[in-house]
Amino acid sequence: MKISIKRKYRFLAAILLLLSLLAVVISNFTIEISARGKTFNDPAVIPKNKVGLVLGTSRMLVEGGVNPYYAHRINATIKLYKAGKIEYVLVSGDNGSIYYNEPTTIKKDLVKRGIPDDKIFLDYAGFRTLDSMVRAKFIFGLDSVTVISQQFHNERAIYLAEKKGLMAIGFNAKGISGKEGIKVQFREYFARVKVFIDLLLNTQPRFYGEKIEIK
Repeated sequence: MKISIKRKYRFLAAILLLLSLLAVVISNFTIEISARGKTFNDPAVIPKNKVGLVLGTSRMLVEGGVNPYYAHRINATIKLYKAGKIEYVLVSGDNGSIYYNEPTTIKKDLVKRGIPDDKIFLDYAGFRTLDSMVRAKFIFGLDSVTVISQQFHNERAIYLAEKKGLMAIGFNAKGISGKEGIKVQFREYFARVKVFIDLLLNTQPRFYGEKIEIK
């Protein structure tokens, strides 16, 4: 009897594992296909948009030093702005405490690199990619946007944006290889599954607030 119960649990565990793997594969495939042809590496060929939306991340690594994902997003934003492919920058990120403020930190670095202060708008409630996309549409009144992040992140953002009625393309910041890059890419697979869970549950941003016009 005990052996039979053990076999039953092992069978159920195997089924759950198979379903989980299937969800990861389908989610990843769907988002990749949906974003095909909508992300760009060369500012010379990317279509022009009024606003570039930079997705926030921490400036510093826990172990010390500048986060390369952050540095590459700053470089990509500067490159896109100087190429005349965006007129304004919307920085969307986490502002969870007085000690952690992604939008303000990113803005300071963009201004240092030559983007005028009055061309940069801040979204302090971009706690998740979902929040950033929905708020770009409903708080900042955008119908189209150029998302600036690494390619894997851009693909997910584009899929979410279009499901929320925001037309989006992506400008790919340089990615990261090696151990750290593999770790982030692994997490991305599960983040893509979460996209479909959020859409199924109609998950809303943590905050909405008053509308802000970018002009």
